[in-house]
Amino acid sequence: MGKLKGAILVLSGPSGCGKSSMLKKLFNEFDNYYFSISTTTRQIREGEKEGRDYYFIDKEQFEKDIEDEMFLEWAIVHGNYYGTSIRPVLESLEKDELVIFDIDVQGYKIIKEKLDNFTTSIFITTPSHACLEERLINRATDSKEVIEKRLVNAYEEMKHIKSYDYFIINDDLEKASDLLISIAKTSFASIKLYDDKKLIDNWRGKGLSEDLFHQID
Repeated sequence: MGKLKGAILVLSGPSGCGKSSMLKKLFNEFDNYYFSISTTTRQIREGEKEGRDYYFIDKEQFEKDIEDEMFLEWAIVHGNYYGTSIRPVLESLEKDELVIFDIDVQGYKIIKEKLDNFTTSIFITTPSHACLEERLINRATDSKEVIEKRLVNAYEEMKHIKSYDYFIINDDLEKASDLLISIAKTSFASIKLYDDKKLIDNWRGKGLSEDLFHQID
C-alpha cells in the first residue's frame, strides 16, 4: 500500500518534566522499539553509564563527526554539544521499529526537516514554571545557576509548542504516561507514512477502467 517502514516518535520538553519516568512506562508496552541514545560533550553524571544514557566524547571528536556528517541532528545546549547518529536510526526504521527520540526543540526541527514523513512529535511539560522549578530543586543534580538556565530555556522552548503534533501536561504521571503510550501506538497509523498516490492506486485496483478513472479524476 506504499507505506513507509517504521515510525519515529519525538519527545521534547524541559529537563524535570518527567520524560524519563514516562518513557519507562512506554518501554514496558513496546517490544519492537529503538531508543535513540545521544552523543554529548558534557561530563558524565553520577549514576549514568556510557552507552546506556549517552555516548560521552570530547569536543574535538564531536566537531570532527559534524564535519563528517555523522549526525542526524546536533545542537548546543547549556554550552555542551548533543547529537544523534543517523546510522542506527535508519537501520531501525528498516526493521519496522518505533524509533524514540528525547531531544530539544532545535533537534526536533532538524529531524522534521529530514524525516518528517516518519515523525510524530510530542511536547511534554509541567503544569507551571513554579512546578518545574520545584522538581529541579528536589532532584538535586544541578547547581542554582544551571537550574536558572534550565528554567529560562524551558520558557523559550514553550514558545514552539505549536510546531508539535501533540502536547502533554504531566501533572499526573499515570495519566500522562497512558496518553503517551496511546500516541506512540497510533504513530504507526499516521497518514504521513503513506505515499498517497500508491495508496489510492492500490486501493482502486482494477475496479475502474483507466478511461473512466481519468474522466472522474
